[in-house]
Amino acid sequence: MPVEDSTLSELFWAVARRLRHLSRETLDPLRIAPSHARALAVLMRHGPLRPGALAEHLHIAARSATEVVDDLERRGLVERGPDPGDRRATLVTLTPAGKAAGDRIRAARHAEAERFFGALTPQERTELTRLLRKLRD
Repeated sequence: MPVEDSTLSELFWAVARRLRHLSRETLDPLRIAPSHARALAVLMRHGPLRPGALAEHLHIAARSATEVVDDLERRGLVERGPDPGDRRATLVTLTPAGKAAGDRIRAARHAEAERFFGALTPQERTELTRLLRKLRD
């Protein structure tokens, strides 16, 4: 008997909510907000970025990115500096403390994912990855 689309959707969102909850629990001891963790991850992946480009990667408004960068800068995790390609522009760059925080977040999230997806066999993980990519694309 096929699963109804509404049931499938409900299950998907229940899993998504559980993952968000686990993510917040993982970040709490690190004293990092999810929005800050996402910004650090983007900067780790892409290197220094203009604030507008960071906002695009985060899918947030430019003013929201400015608030995130302000908070991260106050904590010493990023710094603003001139863009060597355009003196009028600013780049947001990770500080050594920001890189270390990003590494701690990445390790904590990896451990969280291992626990969460540990109930699946390697074959099930591969299939779930394939299906999620198919839906994403």
